[in-house]
Amino acid sequence: MSHFSLRPFTMTCIAVAALAGCGPAQSQTSSELVQELRQLREDLRVLRAELNEVKRQQTQPQAQTAPPATATATATATAAALTPALAAPSAAVAQAANWPTVQSLDASSRQDPPMALAANDASASGVSLFGYGELNMSRPRGNAAGAVATARRGVLGFAYRFNDRTRMAAELEIENAVVSASDQGEVAFEQLYIEHDINDRLSAKVGLFLLPVGYMNETHEPTRYYGVHRNLVETAIIPSTWRELGVGLRGRYASGVRWDAGVVTGFDLKKWSTDSSDTQASPLGAMHQEGQQAKAATLATYGALNYDGLPGVNLGGSLYNGGVGQKQPDIASPSASVTLAEVHGRWQSGRWDVSTLAASGRFHDVSAFNATSLGMSNPVPNQFRGWYGQAAYRVWNQGDYSLVPFVRYEKLNTALGFSGVPTGLAPRIEPDTRVWTVGASYYLHPQVVLKVDTQRYLNNSALDKLNMGVGFHF
Repeated sequence: MSHFSLRPFTMTCIAVAALAGCGPAQSQTSSELVQELRQLREDLRVLRAELNEVKRQQTQPQAQTAPPATATATATATAAALTPALAAPSAAVAQAANWPTVQSLDASSRQDPPMALAANDASASGVSLFGYGELNMSRPRGNAAGAVATARRGVLGFAYRFNDRTRMAAELEIENAVVSASDQGEVAFEQLYIEHDINDRLSAKVGLFLLPVGYMNETHEPTRYYGVHRNLVETAIIPSTWRELGVGLRGRYASGVRWDAGVVTGFDLKKWSTDSSDTQASPLGAMHQEGQQAKAATLATYGALNYDGLPGVNLGGSLYNGGVGQKQPDIASPSASVTLAEVHGRWQSGRWDVSTLAASGRFHDVSAFNATSLGMSNPVPNQFRGWYGQAAYRVWNQGDYSLVPFVRYEKLNTALGFSGVPTGLAPRIEPDTRVWTVGASYYLHPQVVLKVDTQRYLNNSALDKLNMGVGFHF
């Protein structure tokens, strides 16, 4: 028997024994659990390296005799079983509480979104596929004729691992089923990038990628958030899914600290819509460039910091600043810019899952642009902001099935004040949008969910609606 046939089996025994050793969580302190999980994570890293070597030798005819299939299968199964538990301490706690692992926005999913995991797991001999889909229907209260159903999103992703340190990932999205000049569908690359591990703690990426802002922007599969639709704050204030062309760095430490920083393209003020409904829906979303011939005279910078060192806890925030005028001589504010900041926190314990997020954006040097656009119903606002609080409780689970009711309160405003607009000509500042969303997610499998919720708009009952949907990811 070759050396490489023994090592996976040996590492399997070590990993299984170690996992068994962290058995009843009640008899261990949090620090002991964290230490054991870190050791298990290191064991898994070694196991993966040995398994990759086995696969490499199997593809070479002149290599030694391949290891017994049972040993390789055992190592593969153990690696797959240990991956979610070893990703981070809070991931193991979420599993111990029987939360649907793919749904929980715990430390593991925030560190490694699905496409990043696929890139990590892709074999050297082929492409790894992943994706998600969501279909939904909304019916306004008291208006049956206004009911709308759509295949909201269908996404196919693929990843390729060039070697142990370098990989690529891409994500192609189709919205609303049909794409043509006369339809409301859209097809786009949501991400397309190369990532390289500089060392065990630091990685870099270059290309079109999602910014690490808030909870939903990087991790937005329908099985991973509550409610049929994505929450308003992380779509209207943070323009999820927000991607840019650029270069980014990510650092991780065993203490649970994770940081991100990068230089990317920004927004284009020239794309500011004259349709007030677009800019009210999302000021930044109305100007996004999405990697399509993006003007890059003025680049943007971002930074994010997260802490996942305590089991079941995530605390973090991010800051973005970049130009929107893009030094264009044919607009009145070529040096205009925007700043967006957000903070977030999440606590998962037992059957509870509680989170909150607050975000605030501010435009700078847009007075001249607004002054030359007098009469426009939607000048560029000085500020836009919002926050939400959300709580979910797993009331039942059996095998792959589980039922998770939730409640969420949101408060936001996309236009607060207008500089450069003479008194009497400025639009009226609308009151804050305040929304209660109450619903439930029923999981047929951790990767398949049925959803229903009702939304009540406290300042405009005409917007109240009932939503139903189905989502999945693979």
